[in-house]
Amino acid sequence: MNWSRNKKIKVMNIENTQSQMRKGILEFCILSVIRRGEAYPSDIVDEMRAANLQILEGTLYPLLTRLKNADMLTYRWVESNSGPPRKYFSLTPKGEDFYKELEATWFELANAVNTLTSKKDSLTTTVNEENEVQAEKSNS
Repeated sequence: MNWSRNKKIKVMNIENTQSQMRKGILEFCILSVIRRGEAYPSDIVDEMRAANLQILEGTLYPLLTRLKNADMLTYRWVESNSGPPRKYFSLTPKGEDFYKELEATWFELANAVNTLTSKKDSLTTTVNEENEVQAEKSNS
């Protein structure tokens, strides 16, 4: 009997990690655009792309629908001179409150990440400095 098994080696995929990071902030970014005034979906896509956040309309529409169904967004139809009527989205009061919560969370996360990623000292230097401070407090 052969007891050897093929071992599957999992490789970290940077594209997958980057995609997950973007998905985590997508809703906040969409609401940020809409918060400034009524927005048509293709305008949201254009503004996101201009900010170097790639989004497809096939990703945007389900998010807009979910946010609308959760009473975060409302919309109105506007007649168009070149085709069918257009749906323009805006935040509801509930959506505005939700946005403010996301904004606070974003600032917390951004500050934490900036703090961690901007440190230049080695971890042992930081730990040694903290130990010295504790020792000084104990001696006083």
